[in-house]
Amino acid sequence: MSKPSRATATECLLASHRPGAEPLRVLSASGQLGYGIPQAAFALGLERQPHFIGCDMGSIDPGPFYLGSGQMAAPQAMVRRDLELVLLGAVKAGIPLIIGSAGTAGAQPQLAATVALVREIALRHGLVFRLATIASDVSTAHVMAALRDGTLQPLSADAGGSALSLPTEVEVLSCRHIVGQCGTETFKRALLTLPDVLIAGRACDTAIFAALPEMLGYPPALSLHMAKIIECTSLCCQPAGRDAMLAELSLDGFTLESMNPALHSTPASVAAHALYEQSDPFEVEEPSGTLRLADARYEAIDAHRTRVSGAGFAPRLQPTLKIEGAAWVGARAVLLAGIADPTMLQHLPEALVVVEQRVRGLLPGDWSMYPHVYGQGAVRPLPEAQHSRHEAGLVIEFIADDADLARTAAGVVKQNLLHYGYPGRVSTAGNLAFAFTPSEIDACDAYRFVIYHVMHNAPMVDIFNIQCLEIGEPMRAS
Repeated sequence: MSKPSRATATECLLASHRPGAEPLRVLSASGQLGYGIPQAAFALGLERQPHFIGCDMGSIDPGPFYLGSGQMAAPQAMVRRDLELVLLGAVKAGIPLIIGSAGTAGAQPQLAATVALVREIALRHGLVFRLATIASDVSTAHVMAALRDGTLQPLSADAGGSALSLPTEVEVLSCRHIVGQCGTETFKRALLTLPDVLIAGRACDTAIFAALPEMLGYPPALSLHMAKIIECTSLCCQPAGRDAMLAELSLDGFTLESMNPALHSTPASVAAHALYEQSDPFEVEEPSGTLRLADARYEAIDAHRTRVSGAGFAPRLQPTLKIEGAAWVGARAVLLAGIADPTMLQHLPEALVVVEQRVRGLLPGDWSMYPHVYGQGAVRPLPEAQHSRHEAGLVIEFIADDADLARTAAGVVKQNLLHYGYPGRVSTAGNLAFAFTPSEIDACDAYRFVIYHVMHNAPMVDIFNIQCLEIGEPMRAS
């Protein structure tokens, strides 16, 4: 990859910053870009002259739909607004901007859509910068090879969850998109191309913020611990918020400060963040090793800031790679209703079974029905004694090979359930209440996770494709 013709933001930072001479100021602008970066706090963060800006843009938390479909979860208008804010801030300040998990799930269509928005913003404002991208898509050939040689393994299940079994080769081929969650080693390789802006597909949240500090010589333990906390911006504060977060990293610890003066980083709130998305608050598994927090210390500097130190790190000889793949299940329609009859609620489980059987006799075809009864265990299993006796919300999914069949099943089930005759019924009026009509609505396609596994001995260089583009100048790939 060619060296840029001018000094880029990354090049300047790598050449000028010396750990120990001054703290490294890291500004986390967004915990999930596209849902609104509070502008006042971000502006205050820029006034503190950060050395670089980081933004997490995605997550697998919204489920398999966005990975499978390649669509963004966040509204495009807000994505454009947030991208414009951080891009202008970084380019005008001459500091690197690093974005991870582009477009929600970080698959190729989402990375391409994010880059297209960046180009549009750059053109509108006359910006000139070097852009590096990391494509995180994993080929089916790499997954098949890992399946055959035994290096693809299920993720350990968190408390209350269950691990997916190994997929078959047919299931792997059914995936619409497969991505790998790249870590610091891949970010470092991309940063060696000396970009002003780096946008990665699917990525570890921590890698967005830890790669540059590690390249500059800061300890991996502190870099990763800092990254683990600030990637969610001010979520680690009391009260929690979405405002920009500033970390000042030194060789023996880091200081955390929300750029919203009303949000306070306290030892308790920061330490509690170790539980965020973790089943074990003392060990955090990263691609490059294990972050160990049992000896971490959290000390209040004042009512607004906390100093953190003491984390340890056990590196792996070979980084691991978490991969995610989603396959199409079918078109989905949803029936929304409420029930306020205590007797009907008592008979609801049997009513759903009887009505489904009745409708299958009326409507042949390959369709599935999945009831969720809110107030009686839709979110988590509830003992019978805790079931709502007076009112419940009913959400029933219908999935079929085409949207028309799913919608038809929803409508026919609705009408049969509305007039289902149950023991003790004293009226022939409807059993269901509706907040609006139509009560059955199209609900996009349904996807499922086929792959949610760890690949050992993954060929990182082969999997993650890094490209560089000069934005604002005649386009040329290098």
